[in-house]
Amino acid sequence: MMRFELYTEESDDRAIYITGNFNNWNPKDDNYQLRKLDLNTYFIEIDNQILTDIIDYKFTKGGWENVELDKYGNITPNRKIPKSIGKTSDIVEKWRLNWGPFKDEYFPIAEIISEEFYIPQLERYRKIWALLPYDYYISNKDYPVLYLQDAQNLFNEGSGYGNWEIDKKLSILAEYGRGDIIIIAIEHGSEERIKEYIFDNDNVANGSEGKKYIRFITDTLKPYVDQNYRTKRDRDNTGIGGSSLGALISIYSGFLYPEVYSKLLIFSPSLWVEPNNNFPLMNFRIPYKTKIYLYGGGQEGSKMVKRIRIFEEYLKRWEKKNLFDFEFKTNINPEGTHSEFYWSQEFPRAIEWLFYDNRENPVEVKPQQKSIKN
Repeated sequence: MMRFELYTEESDDRAIYITGNFNNWNPKDDNYQLRKLDLNTYFIEIDNQILTDIIDYKFTKGGWENVELDKYGNITPNRKIPKSIGKTSDIVEKWRLNWGPFKDEYFPIAEIISEEFYIPQLERYRKIWALLPYDYYISNKDYPVLYLQDAQNLFNEGSGYGNWEIDKKLSILAEYGRGDIIIIAIEHGSEERIKEYIFDNDNVANGSEGKKYIRFITDTLKPYVDQNYRTKRDRDNTGIGGSSLGALISIYSGFLYPEVYSKLLIFSPSLWVEPNNNFPLMNFRIPYKTKIYLYGGGQEGSKMVKRIRIFEEYLKRWEKKNLFDFEFKTNINPEGTHSEFYWSQEFPRAIEWLFYDNRENPVEVKPQQKSIKN
């Protein structure tokens, strides 16, 4: 047996886990929860047969949003030891709490593309934002793009329902080396929101305008963004997403324009609008590879999780009919409510899975002493 001991002065009620190349970097694996030895010391013993000769590992308090940090609040490198030593003693000086702390130098650059961007398909105007990587203007790189609905609730203070804090979450991703992405945030149309996000269902929204709204993003906004920013224009580097009704219209967008969008970020989708999953699907001779990140909360109402599971089954059926080549990941938070707080928590996980590789272990960066934004 290999024995791991951990000393930490930052004590709270959160359980401590060890994760590494022996459990596929699962940050909250009940099989690898440490036991308490005394007030500040924890331990776990792991069967040698499970471990590789060189063990890579880290400690978490139940997720990458609660991972170990150094005394300056920076990411620590993976710990690495030979199995042959039989026992190791480690110290953790700080722990991340709900993805914080957030560092000024990694925050994205928030630009207003236009206070009144004209939507010819709907003959109205809309405020649109671009969130650019923190180093956009000192690099010469091209970037993938994610189009998100409901910009009012994504990062600006003052929303009545709170916000996703995607600027903070993008700073965390950048710190991990995974922040090379442009977010285009489209403000919703207030009283027009429901009509714009309903595709074609006058029983839900009389005069539904979803078809025109999707055409606006795809045929008008995307060409403008590609012309004015350094973007990777191909479908493999283009995604769309949102929450609630914003998630619903994003599903339609991906299914109607699979040649444009390869990645769908779908949080708490309003699938009650389409209980029979009657989404229009394009039948291509060679199915497009489409990645879909599905999230729902167990406290969003009795039917949210059930409808997501049914939608999963439809995805599998459509794939069998060679309509699509789907790769999807579903995360259900039993404690999650229909709120910006939980969508905020899920956002960095979704970005990492959709736009980067599928490992759960974030890319390491060299720890540095940085200023911290509380």
